[in-house]
Amino acid sequence: MTSSAGKLGNRPMYRFLMVLTICSAVGLQAWRTLFDNFSVNVVGLDGWHIGVIQSVREIPGFLALLVVFIMLLMKEHRISSLSILILGLGVGMTGLFPSYFGLIGTTVVMSLGFHYYETTFQSLTLQYFDEKTSPIVFGKLRSVGAASNIAIGTIIFLLVPYLSYKWLYLLIGAVLLVAGVWSFTRNPTNSDLVVQRKRMIFRGRYWLFYFLTFMAGARRQIFVAFAVFLLVKKFEFSVQEITALFVVNNIINYFLSPMIGRAIVRFGERKILSAEYFSLVFIFVAYAVVESKYVVVFLYIADHIFFNFAIAIRTFFQKIGDPRDVAPTMAVGFTINHIGAVVFPVVGGLLWMIDYRIPFVVGAVLSVISLVAVQLISGQVKLAREQVSQPDPIGSKT
Repeated sequence: MTSSAGKLGNRPMYRFLMVLTICSAVGLQAWRTLFDNFSVNVVGLDGWHIGVIQSVREIPGFLALLVVFIMLLMKEHRISSLSILILGLGVGMTGLFPSYFGLIGTTVVMSLGFHYYETTFQSLTLQYFDEKTSPIVFGKLRSVGAASNIAIGTIIFLLVPYLSYKWLYLLIGAVLLVAGVWSFTRNPTNSDLVVQRKRMIFRGRYWLFYFLTFMAGARRQIFVAFAVFLLVKKFEFSVQEITALFVVNNIINYFLSPMIGRAIVRFGERKILSAEYFSLVFIFVAYAVVESKYVVVFLYIADHIFFNFAIAIRTFFQKIGDPRDVAPTMAVGFTINHIGAVVFPVVGGLLWMIDYRIPFVVGAVLSVISLVAVQLISGQVKLAREQVSQPDPIGSKT
């Protein structure tokens, strides 16, 4: 690995991850952009149905730990390629099954591809780039993802008047399938890397990483499941308005994401995550009380900006973890992240039926708890470095 963030474009793994990140971003963004209007206006779903589908969508993320066992049969970068193929298949089939159970089925396929790619993407980034470079890489690739979202958002905006949901989903899915096939012809690996453990890893000294990962998943799903649904259901946003909002949102993130990566390197994970959760307390409370269409647009954009700060949780692990634990811990972390993600949308859907404000109040409470927890980061990093500097009489990193 290199400590320099320069000349990233010359590194095969960076180019490989950049292409597949574009595919992942395009697939998820297209699915999300069309989903709420498709589910409300074509399928006729309500808040309960949305909550169930969003929870089902997170089941593959909950099962991300299975990546560790797939690695026994397939190299990690090949799993990334296969994941993009599956993502393309799921997106392409969505418009072909315009029913509640049809959406559940295609959502699972789409989500399987997306979550397994995200798991291997995080692992490969932390393995191939050191702690001074990985935040820069995460930031740059988030910026690339934002640019991809802008492009697909613009394409959808222009094509919606002319193509049905079925053909929009089919077209986007076909592009992802072609890109996935291309990625199978690439070999960006480096044989000099530390060999990853191909078994389940769960260590007590990683407890803060696990906890922050769990809380991030729980609060994030409140936003994913109900923020856009709030825009459509309460404020009656059209698919063109939702698409335009996504485009504006990603233009902002295109410029900010690399800055966030550099900020993590400069200020550290504790300060960055503290800024995120402090701000989210007020954003979630505002979601619950806002009556202005313009204010809720501002809240949505701000929320999405702060979501990018969550890359600091992964770079925090890089500072405290055994290099051999990166792949299995990212897989376990994804599963922990999705424990709350599977549960909260369903519970939130029930709470929405009582009062739509309740899920957002819960999000504010989760943000307060997370804000308190991130204050322990500096101590955990210091402890990890002290342990590394001390000889281990039994030669164990456990």
